[in-house]
Amino acid sequence: MPVISLPDREWIDHVGPMGGVEMVPWDLSGEPPRPDELSFVVAPHLGPPAMQHLGQLPGLRVVQLLTAGYDNVIPALPPGVQLANASGVHDASTAELAVTLTLSSLRGIPEFVAAQGRSQWLTTDYRRSLADRKVLILGYGGIGVAIARRLSGFETTLTAVASRARAGDGLVARVHGVDELPSLLPEHDVVIVIVPLSEATTGLVGRDFLAAMPDGALLVNVSRGKVVDTQALLEATSAGRIMAALDVTDPEPLPADHPLWRTPGVLISPHVGGATSAFVPRAVALLREQIAAFAGERPLRNVVHAG
Repeated sequence: MPVISLPDREWIDHVGPMGGVEMVPWDLSGEPPRPDELSFVVAPHLGPPAMQHLGQLPGLRVVQLLTAGYDNVIPALPPGVQLANASGVHDASTAELAVTLTLSSLRGIPEFVAAQGRSQWLTTDYRRSLADRKVLILGYGGIGVAIARRLSGFETTLTAVASRARAGDGLVARVHGVDELPSLLPEHDVVIVIVPLSEATTGLVGRDFLAAMPDGALLVNVSRGKVVDTQALLEATSAGRIMAALDVTDPEPLPADHPLWRTPGVLISPHVGGATSAFVPRAVALLREQIAAFAGERPLRNVVHAG
């Protein structure tokens, strides 16, 4: 019978009994329980998982993440171990935050919050509406589609961009290739970034990218901090040329003395895209599906590293 570890007893209770497997609690931070028998490990959700003990598991076959990101995990995987991520689990939560950051920045919510702290009633000033804006979604996977689905009711014009051009869906007429960005960026008021971090996307949003965005445009990053060149973004926002709403930064956490905190037109949230009540039920559904497939020796979903 396969022995599977989940981060703690609460997760075991969430998943509930499943035939053909035994579940034990382990958060990866200490010595592994039943090291000769553990074959499937579920990493904790928050914080970078401690991977140094995985080499003590001779029968380990699968590491299952509860995050969509996995770039920091692959280098620590023992040879021959599959890695699966939680693609789909965070779609709803992250899409909600992308829309929230967009609306908050356009409508001036940070200024209203600051004024409330001063008990100050601001004079009426016209803000930009999300309606009638041209929005470009850079990264059109599961979360990108979820963002487009939510934005479709806001009377926006949507453009989707992925690594390669392909046919559209019910939300966009076509999906553009990333090579088309230089001609697309000048036409859009809002750019929402939700690409995975890779060699190709590290620093993708740099000086040339930002320079191609029109004056007053808004950059929303809900992907990874290193996708954006922080110094280039700081220059563009400090000059007042564009605005930014960031759930992720580079470095992260952002140091208290970093100038981005105090740059007008920049809204920062502390990497909370997936941290909502929508997470647990979707994660449990994925875990039950993955554990059942593993016990039945069927292929797993979301395998991002085949070992």
